[in-house]
Parts: sequence; structure tokens; C-alpha cells
Amino acid sequence: MNKGSTMPLYDDSLPHRLTPPPFWEKRPGNRDVDLVPTHGEGRSKVAFDFPGIAVGTAEYVEGPTGATVISIPAGARTAVDARGGAIGIIGRYEDLNHAICFAGGSSYGLAAATGVSEEMLAQQGNRVSWQDLRSTSGAVIYDLAARDTGIVPDAALGRAAYRAARSDWIPVGRVGAGISASAGKIDLARCEFTGQGAAFAKLGPIRILIVTIVNPVGVVVGRDGTVLRGNYDRATGERRLPVVDYERALREGTTPTTAAGNTTVTAVVTNVRLDDKELRLFGRQVHSSMHRAIQPFHTNHDGDTLFALTTDEVELPPAGSTRLGEHAINSIALASVASELAWDAVLASAR
Repeated sequence: MNKGSTMPLYDDSLPHRLTPPPFWEKRPGNRDVDLVPTHGEGRSKVAFDFPGIAVGTAEYVEGPTGATVISIPAGARTAVDARGGAIGIIGRYEDLNHAICFAGGSSYGLAAATGVSEEMLAQQGNRVSWQDLRSTSGAVIYDLAARDTGIVPDAALGRAAYRAARSDWIPVGRVGAGISASAGKIDLARCEFTGQGAAFAKLGPIRILIVTIVNPVGVVVGRDGTVLRGNYDRATGERRLPVVDYERALREGTTPTTAAGNTTVTAVVTNVRLDDKELRLFGRQVHSSMHRAIQPFHTNHDGDTLFALTTDEVELPPAGSTRLGEHAINSIALASVASELAWDAVLASAR
């Protein structure tokens, strides 16, 4: 393919269900194509107002695959909650991060986070004193089953996503790291495209931002219990919870089918000051809550990872001393609100 190709982006106007190509076929890779990063606008936008935070996306439409970067130039303390049997993480810094990078391409896509680090170094004037060091952590999804190429996010794509970061809105849908994300892979022929989701809330001085790339074994479930994306049965024209298929298989003594190659990656960013333990438990509560929107979640075929970050700018009022700390009750409230936002973000990825 020539440089500047007009190959169209996959978008939500196409059928949601997909038919994966045979794995044994040789596929074009990064060295076979003259790749140029693009910046899609997704299906819609989520506006946010969080000083010091910016989000950028970039894609290789020839994949299609992509990267999403959350930029925090002043840095944010971080806690990592990683679950499931197929986790792909780079960095995993739990003291301070200046960027979080999500990418497709499975383990090969971890190179995108390296590109983000390279770009931050360049923008720092290549200064390498201790106080000038910048940290990037990242996580990847397996999006290779949904497309017929072996093209993966690389350092150049990570740099492009970082440079494209903006502080007013985030594209959602099939864009960035979520351009080839899919859900409901109980059978590959029944899975459907999802994408990147986001949600934001401002409660007085408190700010909470969620960015998620939804690519699970499970299906996306609405607040009324309806399956919105995934496990689409072409014979009946219906979507159903995977547990229905699993119950039938176990009852009949057959082997349940589940496709490998999944993972949902999420970042929740707040400006509320939380100590290390509170931040860790905040992230754990939000991550656990996402099982309402994704069923099943944290399976041995998923590598679900959530980064909880705080810029430590707003103090919660003391709520009374307990053995868990005087802010424990308020941090529960904060996590409860963030949990509802996480559900909103998952829904935004699929609608």
C-alpha cells in the first residue's frame, strides 16, 4: 500500500458482527506497509474539563489498530489493579506516571508506550537529570482476531497519539486503541465490534475521568440488563448473556466454546488526594464494579487492567477516624460515583 492510502476506517456504519480470518493465512505486517498515523474522530465525543489532563489517539487504518494516550505532564500517583489470565503491561509504575498508553496488537503493541516515553524525552529537551525523568505505563488488548493483518501499534504510533493529546474532548467508538476492539467472543462468529469509551464528571471541585478500551470475552450489558453488544446469534437475531450458552453446554455435557485473545483496559483519573492505600482500594472498587457492564469479566482469557491515578489537588473533608483512615468513608463515596461513570464509559464504547 502506498504512503497516504485512503483505505477507509472501520466505523460504526458497518455491521457490528465480524467474521475473523483464518489464523493460518500469512498476513501483512508493519514492514510490508508504508504506515502513516491518522487521527479518527470516532462515533461521537465526550467533553471533559480536567486541568492538567489531555487525551490523544492515533490509528494505523491499514490494520486497523491504534493507540490511546492519557497525558498528565505534572504527573499523577498511580495504583494498578490487574486481573485475569492474559495481562499485558509495560511500566506498571505505582509511584508516579506522566502518561498512560493503551494499544492494540497484544504484546507487540507495548512498543507504543515506549514511543510515548521517547516523545516525552524529546519534549524535555533530552534532559535526563533525576527530576526530568518521565514515566509511562501501558497496557494492551488483543485485537488481532478482528482483522486480517499483523500490523501492530509501534513507537511511532505512540508518539503520534501523545502529540495529538487534547484537553477538551475524547472521541469514543471505533477509534484509538479501540478501533478493532470487540466483545462477546463466546464464539468468534458471534462477537461484535465495540471500541473506546469515556465518561467525565465534575462535582464541585472534584473531577473524575474514565477512559476504557472494551475488548472482553464477555458481552456489554446495559443498565436494564439488556445485552447491547456481543454474542449475537445470527440464527435468531438475538443477543444473549454468555451464561446461557455455558449452562446449556454444562447440562448437555459438551465443551463450552470461548475464544482467546481479549482484555479490557481502563484508566480512572481524579484530582482528589488519596493516600496509597486509599488509591489502591479506590481502583479496586471501580474495577470490580465493571462486572455489571461486562459479563463475564476478569476471565482467564482476559487481561483486564485498571490504572487509578490522582493528581492530589483536592482534599476530602475528614469523615471521622476509623482503623481504615479518616478519609475512608469519603473515598468509598468517590469510588461509588466513579463506578457509575465506568459503566457509562463502557456503554459509550458500544453504542
